[in-house]
This record gives sequence, C-alpha cells and structure tokens, in this order.
Amino acid sequence: MERILFGDNQFFAVNHISDEKSRAQAIKFKDDSAILKTLDDAIEAGIDTFMCTTHDRIARICEVIRANPEKYKNFKIIPCMPYAHKYANAVTELGIMGTLKAYVPGNIFGSLFKGATAYISKDYMSIMELMIDAEMKMFKGLNTPVIFLQNVITDLLLGLRSTEVLVAFHEYVKKKYNAEAGFITMNMPMLLDALEKGGVKNPIICSSINKAGFRMSGGKDIYEKTLRTRQVRAVAMQVLGGGAIRPKEAIDYVCGLPNIESILFGASSKGNINETASLIRQADNR
Repeated sequence: MERILFGDNQFFAVNHISDEKSRAQAIKFKDDSAILKTLDDAIEAGIDTFMCTTHDRIARICEVIRANPEKYKNFKIIPCMPYAHKYANAVTELGIMGTLKAYVPGNIFGSLFKGATAYISKDYMSIMELMIDAEMKMFKGLNTPVIFLQNVITDLLLGLRSTEVLVAFHEYVKKKYNAEAGFITMNMPMLLDALEKGGVKNPIICSSINKAGFRMSGGKDIYEKTLRTRQVRAVAMQVLGGGAIRPKEAIDYVCGLPNIESILFGASSKGNINETASLIRQADNR
C-alpha cells in the first residue's frame, strides 16, 4: 500500500460537510474530463494510487487509462466493491437473474449456468465470486494490487457473524486476481477480532480514524489501543472528522499513530490536493 491514496467521493457528490458542497461537486464533475483532470493533478502531486468505487463512470475512466499506457504506466487503482446502488437499481429493474445476466463477465452461458445453479442452491460463495468477477471486469489490464470490500457488506457480514464469507473474499481475490484483500468498516477493532479468528493475519482495514472520533464505532480510545497493540495495516479515511478538524491538526494526529499504513483523502481542487499531500509528507518527516 502507498502512503497516500486519492479517493473518489468528490466525483460523485459525496460530501460530509454540506449538501451545498455536494451540489457544487456534482456540477463540477458532471463530465468525465473533469475527473481525469483532477486525477492528473493528483499524479502531478506525486500520488499514483486511486482508490475508487465501481461506479459505472469509473469504467469510462478506466478506458481512458488503458488507452494511454505510457502516461499512466505507474498508476494503480484500488477498487472498492460492490457499488451497492448499482445492483439495487438493477435488481429492481431486471430481477436477480437479469442482473446476473447484465453483469457477469466472460463466457456468458457458463457464467449464467454457474449463477443460476448458485441461486437455486443458495450457494452464496459462488454468487460472491460471480459478483467479484463482474465488478472487476472494468479494471481488466490495469494494476489493481488491493481490492476492498465496501463497509455496507463488510459490516453486514460482521453483524451476522459470517466471518467465513469475509475470509472467502480474502482468499478469492488473492487466487483469482493476485491481489491483497482489504476491508472497509465502521468498526475496525471488531472486524480485526473477526478476521484474526478466521485466520487472516495482519489484514488491511480501512476505517474512519480522526482526532474527533467521528464515525469510530466503540470510540477513539479503543482504536488507538488497537493500533498500538495489534497487527493491522490500517488505512485512515475521514481524517478531517467530517470537517470538524483543521487540516494540519488532523494530519498531525493521524501521522502520529502507529500502524497507519495509508491515508485516504479526496479533494476537488489542485490546491487542496497539493496542500494535503504536503501536510502528510511534512508530518512523516518530523
């Protein structure tokens, strides 16, 4: 994992500070060219890893990256799946089998047969593998060293105590895509307990980590203790605490914690990208 990861929330009008900023971002990034320009700004700032959802628009961004191999030769993409709204909308419109037919990659008849058999027999592991393959189709030929499971699924499985599915995700992405598995969660200490019991050692876990304790289930103290005493490769997101913390204060806090392997942030402007990257590097060099 690289130290600095660039996220995609701003491209899809996700803003934890205000609805007004969300609307402004939706307008700014209505064209794919604006997304590509911002990614180029991040690359210019020395950030070469893009952590993104599997939103349909990302597929078009991937097409551009594939078409310009020299320009993006060192660029890495970290997919985060599934993009839940895409599948919810598809199931509503097409039904479960129609959704499988729309999204399964490769040999359509073989995949559909596997999908139908899985659905009828409730073979959830096979369904999971099909959906991973469907989500990864847009990233074919690109460098995807880590594949994350989104918190909407991670935390659902965690709550259901279905650790075996989390472990199966970990094993499948390693076997099929030669990638490491990552998990996004709103409860890093509890997830770490579950993964360790399932045999996953030193996992990559992305969660909210910030000085304000914003969206840190169980509280900031248990996160700090976990980072000090456990083996985990933590990716810190929402480091500004939803806008409650000044950037320098926020970065200094996160960079001062042990076992923070990466810091994930999103930004809409070149100035904000450069400022955040600079603050991280300054804090790391103290």
